[in-house]
Amino acid sequence: MEGNEPVVIANDEGRRTTPSIVAFLKNGERKVGDPAKRQAITNPHNTIMSVKRFMGHKWNEVTEDVNHSSYKVVKGDNDTVRIDIDGRMYTPQEISAMVLQKMKKTAEDYLGQEVTEAVMTVPAYFNDAQRQATKEAGEIAGLNVRRIINEPTAAALAYGLDKKN
Repeated sequence: MEGNEPVVIANDEGRRTTPSIVAFLKNGERKVGDPAKRQAITNPHNTIMSVKRFMGHKWNEVTEDVNHSSYKVVKGDNDTVRIDIDGRMYTPQEISAMVLQKMKKTAEDYLGQEVTEAVMTVPAYFNDAQRQATKEAGEIAGLNVRRIINEPTAAALAYGLDKKN
């Protein structure tokens, strides 16, 4: 908020939206957002997108989605989902946390102070396990997640921010 007006903070590419995409490069570098998206066509097996569809799900719930992924999705311990990047196993929450870390840094750079808390949004259809996985991703990213709210609720709240009554 600047004064009484909400502000959408631009990322380091100058854009107000950041794709939830993470890429792992051969040299060990990791890219998040638009830079990850730009190299996806040449590095599809190490570019993770649409990880939200695996959040909070057991392996047997996502076998159809696994077949549509360009990256390697495998069964982990206790029937969990893992993303295999050159033998290193990541949870969907860890991948999501990488995007959230970028968002956190963007906010910190803009505000000039550390960001420690967040209210996160999820699709209205998310179940409790998916909501918990989203909260875990925030915690991995170094955030104290104060609330998880539905995206339509967040939109309604944002719409009403400038209303007097």
